[in-house]
Order: sequence, then structure tokens, then C-alpha cells
Amino acid sequence: MILEQLVVGMIQANCYILGDEDTREAVVIDPGGDVPVIVRHLEARGLKTVAIVATHGHFDHVEGLAPLKRQTGAPILAHRGDLALIQGMKGQGLLFGVNVEAAPDPDRFLEDGDEIAFRSHALTVLHTPGHSPGSVSLLTGKQVFVGDLLFAGSIGRTDLQGGDYDTLIRSVRTRIFTLPDDTVVHPGHGPATTVGTEKRSNPFFS
Repeated sequence: MILEQLVVGMIQANCYILGDEDTREAVVIDPGGDVPVIVRHLEARGLKTVAIVATHGHFDHVEGLAPLKRQTGAPILAHRGDLALIQGMKGQGLLFGVNVEAAPDPDRFLEDGDEIAFRSHALTVLHTPGHSPGSVSLLTGKQVFVGDLLFAGSIGRTDLQGGDYDTLIRSVRTRIFTLPDDTVVHPGHGPATTVGTEKRSNPFFS
């Protein structure tokens, strides 16, 4: 599987491109800005985007939804629990002093257990609320893309709209820490880590 991590947008969010080596079908996770950069990487790899997935609806992860959909024609996938955040993205941006383009509504709402397929690969959707009501993690093999649920040595904020600390802690314990210890955790900001590392050393769970 092709995997590229790009750091995009004003708040330096991680955007991930996952692609099938044979068919060149790809999924883009969290296009949080800098869409021309994302498109250049897709074109350089000869990848055709078949889905644009938002792990959650905060503007630094979804700012690029509209322009990326225009350029690729790919559908937008997100959990219904974050629809209000996506629809209110311009307001979110203004809170941070940024004028962002309004996002279109998702073309498909994700549910826990859904699969997002790109030929021989698939992402399994895990509903992991806490950072936001509709936060999801995306599991493929021994790699999981968690958005702002969990970071290397930390966790996502719970003081934003829809956040809840106890819910986030429960999501991590029941949906992420139950995965094999060598599962690689790809967060929405910062470096990758592993489930085992976070279980042993993350101060929020020690």
C-alpha cells in the first residue's frame, strides 16, 4: 500500500494519502488545507482519488474538502455526528482569525464498522468520539489513523464544541488500546506512535 503523510494548513495538520499500487486508486484522509500540494502528490504518484475522508469536523482537518472535491470529483465521507461542525466550518475559522471556504455536506455518512475500499485495501471505520461527537478512527491492517483522538504522549483537546474528556478516554481504552501493541498510530498532528508505546507511557493512561 502507498502511504504518504503531508503536513498541511495553518495549524499543521497531518493529511494522509493511501493508495493501491496496482490500480492507483487512493483515499485522502483529512485534507486540512494546501490542496494544490495534495493534488501534486496525487498526480506525481498517478493516483485517482476515490474517497475523501474526514476523521472529524474541525476546520484544520477539513478546510480542503471543497477544493479537493472540485479537483478530484471524489465523494466526501464523514460521520453524521460532526455534520454541524462541518457545516459551521467558516465560523470555526473565524474563531482562529482565518477566512475559510464553506465545506459541502458529506456525500456519505460513516457508521461504526463500515469499510472504505480502494481495490485490494480497505479502511474499517471505528467510531471514537470524545474529541468531537463524530470523530472516527480508520483501521487497515496494523495501522490506524486516529485524527485528534490520540497523540504521541498526549490526547486530543476536549474543550472545543462537542468534546468530552471521559468519552475520549473511553474511546481510546476500548477501541484503540484493544488493538495489537505493534499497531502504528497515525495521529492528526505530530509523529506516529504505537498502541503499545501509548499504553505504557502516555501520562493520560498511566
